Amino acid sequence: MARQLPLDLPHRPSHSRDDLVVSGANRLAVEAVDAWPSWPHPVLFVSGPPGSGKSHLAAVWAGQAGAVRADRVGVGSILSESGFRAVVDDADRGALDEPALFALVNAARLGGGSLLLTGRIAPAAIPFATPDLRSRLAAATTVSLGAPDDALLTGVLAKLFADRQIEVEAAALGYLVARMERSLDAARRIVAAIDREALAEKRRVSRPLLRRVLGEEGWLSD
Repeated sequence: MARQLPLDLPHRPSHSRDDLVVSGANRLAVEAVDAWPSWPHPVLFVSGPPGSGKSHLAAVWAGQAGAVRADRVGVGSILSESGFRAVVDDADRGALDEPALFALVNAARLGGGSLLLTGRIAPAAIPFATPDLRSRLAAATTVSLGAPDDALLTGVLAKLFADRQIEVEAAALGYLVARMERSLDAARRIVAAIDREALAEKRRVSRPLLRRVLGEEGWLSD
């Protein structure tokens, strides 16, 4: 079969609130984020396993609230702004050192702004060496994300295909969901791979194409 080499053009995912897929796996976390600016506590910590959508949810809130990434702009710059809004992604994995993280958390607690943090584990399980940081985070609002369920994966896949203007039947989505790795990162990866294959073969998405891509990813388990 003749194949063309598709251009590897970047595809930027949408972080609009309207495009956020909600299911039982993430509903409580989405509701907690949506409650801003009426959060019960100025610090919100969202935890969940890899691929559960923490970073996506943080990006959605950043877009809504006009928040900045603390690891990109610097803590000093953030603290100089009254009513700051900031995101610390991967707070449990050293995105910021403890003094900087404490400064942000403490400033938000004292009314200086709003802070959303994400991590793979809940703050109580993070072995911070700073007692005051641990106590401040213990008072924060915490919410957890579960691994993506079938409804969330199906909705995310459908949206990702639609973003690329690829027509896929519901049966094909079900075929993928039943076999793929259960993470939103995997959903993005597999849609990109299917798009490349469909462009290369100049064909519509078919069951053989899905099987081949799943096999290449090591997910095929008929």
